[in-house]
Amino acid sequence: MKDNPLDLIKVNCAPLKKHMTAARGYQGIPGIELTPNGRLWATWYSGGVTEGPENFALLVTSPDNGKTWSEPVAVVDPPGNVRAYDPAIWRDPAGRFWWSWAQSYGTFDGRAGVWAAFTETPESPHPSFSEPVRIANGVMMNKPTFLANGEWALPTAVWEYCIPRPEELKDERFSNMTVSADKGKTFQLRGGANIPHRCYDEHMIVELNDRRLWMLVRTLYGIGQSFSPDMGKTWTPGENSKLGGPNSRFFIRRLSSGNLLLVNHADISEAEAVGQFVNGSTWRKRSHLTAFVSDDDGHTWKGGLLLDEREGVSYPDGTEDKHGVIRIIYDWERYKEGVILMATFREQDVLAGKQVSKEFKLKSLVNKTGGVKK
Repeated sequence: MKDNPLDLIKVNCAPLKKHMTAARGYQGIPGIELTPNGRLWATWYSGGVTEGPENFALLVTSPDNGKTWSEPVAVVDPPGNVRAYDPAIWRDPAGRFWWSWAQSYGTFDGRAGVWAAFTETPESPHPSFSEPVRIANGVMMNKPTFLANGEWALPTAVWEYCIPRPEELKDERFSNMTVSADKGKTFQLRGGANIPHRCYDEHMIVELNDRRLWMLVRTLYGIGQSFSPDMGKTWTPGENSKLGGPNSRFFIRRLSSGNLLLVNHADISEAEAVGQFVNGSTWRKRSHLTAFVSDDDGHTWKGGLLLDEREGVSYPDGTEDKHGVIRIIYDWERYKEGVILMATFREQDVLAGKQVSKEFKLKSLVNKTGGVKK
């Protein structure tokens, strides 16, 4: 390969004209995080007219609770035929903000690689970043889970679904858990789950109250699941979680209340009971993005707050602030409209299925291009 996706590409904190909103085209995989003082950060990837070598990851910020958003203040844009894609943004227990992304030769080279850099000045509108480190083979587009024992559980994956599939990575082609036991100094692959009919993985890891790990994975039939009794070393055979879904990314996270938040696709207008959502009888194709809450570690789900009813809404990511306000970022019509949106609400709004909090606001605009520029 002329362009090596294993090469370190530093974060560029002086984006070019081609990285600005007016010039960019395709978009995908939004992520969001919040500083202790309330500065919002968002990321997604863009460049070109679809997934391919022109893709780059970008970072924008809002100082006013999402009322206004900056142009990109940082980008990762590898040269040549190497692309940067599937970014995520997350805060570690020490307060550092990490920005992670994947690099691959062309659309997908069979190996790819997860890279990450951190900043210790996330309150600044123009933070400086550390030198990136390579965390794992594959892709990671969702936030890690910080376990009770102090370890970081990162949901990395080497895609089974795509070709090529290098033989030397056959033991890594799973929904993996990469671990840091030293607060981000080093990272090691610990184990992975084999979920039948998984599709790009896009998994998330939940630590249950009994200390088992629960992995949820994107599949052709919705969401698959696996459990680990030994902190990710081994995983139970994959199975259908019965959570439904349209073969797309979802979001699950433990809230400060101790309850779980799930954001997925459901048509609540046709359901007679919440149990029907869980059994998958009313799920739709990337429409009716809806939030649910579980107070029993995911056995049952309550509420049903409709965030966006339109077709073409997808890929939610979220964060909760110290006051219990939840923010979910997602995209809408990435080819035709090129819109990134944010929903703001509280847990009680989800349980009520309607607005009850003063912070409640849906479909707040983060960024819009007007569609892919061909």
